[in-house]
Amino acid sequence: MCLAIPGKIINIVGEEPLLRAGKVDFGGILKEVNLAYVPEAQVGDYVIVHVGFAIGRVDECEAQKVFDYLKQMEEISELEDDESAQSSRAAPSG
Repeated sequence: MCLAIPGKIINIVGEEPLLRAGKVDFGGILKEVNLAYVPEAQVGDYVIVHVGFAIGRVDECEAQKVFDYLKQMEEISELEDDESAQSSRAAPSG
């Protein structure tokens, strides 16, 4: 499964179009991202990132929706892990 995550561009380095890169904030995690595919992107823009490459711009509202979905998925995963642990502890011995 392929997954692209939105992030906010914090800074941009490099003038050469193919070498243009930026520091992108993914909800507190900063990563270096290649910006060659989004030459129009500027500091403060949100971009969709897949395997280290920004592949498109997205508005802040859409980025926030994705962050909310990811948070919900994490919470669901935590609930499933808790239920799994509880059912294994409740299994009768014998």
